Amino acid sequence: MSFKTPSELAKGACSAAITKSRWTVPQMLILGFFAGAYIAFAGFLYTVVTQDLARFAGVGFAKFLGGSVFSVGLMLVVIAGGELFTGNCMMPMGTLSGCISVGDVLRNWFWVYLANFLGSVIVAFLVFHSGLATGQVGVNALKIATAKMNLPFKEALVRGILCNWLVVLAVWMSMAATDITGKIFAIFFPIMAFVASGFEHSIANMYFMFLGILLKGSEKLVEAANISADKLASVGWGGFLHNLVPVTIGNVIGGVVFVTILYFWVFKGNLKED
Repeated sequence: MSFKTPSELAKGACSAAITKSRWTVPQMLILGFFAGAYIAFAGFLYTVVTQDLARFAGVGFAKFLGGSVFSVGLMLVVIAGGELFTGNCMMPMGTLSGCISVGDVLRNWFWVYLANFLGSVIVAFLVFHSGLATGQVGVNALKIATAKMNLPFKEALVRGILCNWLVVLAVWMSMAATDITGKIFAIFFPIMAFVASGFEHSIANMYFMFLGILLKGSEKLVEAANISADKLASVGWGGFLHNLVPVTIGNVIGGVVFVTILYFWVFKGNLKED
């Protein structure tokens, strides 16, 4: 068989959880920084590709193509190596099977989330100073950030759940592949689906919203974006947290409940330590 079965994936998830629980803090910070940066690179690519595509190809195709290019972010994380908070919502599989403690999971989540934030905002800072987030690209970036910071709590929460249901499935399926081509295809479709659908990813949003905060200082971009004053007022650290808190909670629910816990109950009889 050229791929692993779901039962084998459950065992692999437990082994991966043990490995992740043993990272040192410097290792988690470096790998988490990488992952945040890789997702941010994908976010900028998404912004460039979708800047004016809807006018020529329609909204639906623009969303599809934007989701397609965004998938490069998780490909970099999985294949090159990185620790991504949303993907690590699979770690409780190790806790449920008795391999690691709740403390091990929370320790990893804390340091990886912090490192993901650092990686994403540093790339946003570099993009801002690169001179590439100007013109229509800058307008698109500001509109994306504004929309996210004005999203109602309930909608942000539910979109976060739906997002990480798919993201953790992408990581889950990538573990089934035995070669890089298989991993790429396993990652591509769920990530394309969540982005094209308009779901919310906490780490990607760190990049999008921080870049929006930086771009808000450009009167030229603000004028070109034609954003109402009341919505623009939300572009700041208050709006940043207004989105990030419910999306993060939703991401945890989506990954832990709808993938990790349910698959554990299906395969728990096969998860006894060898």
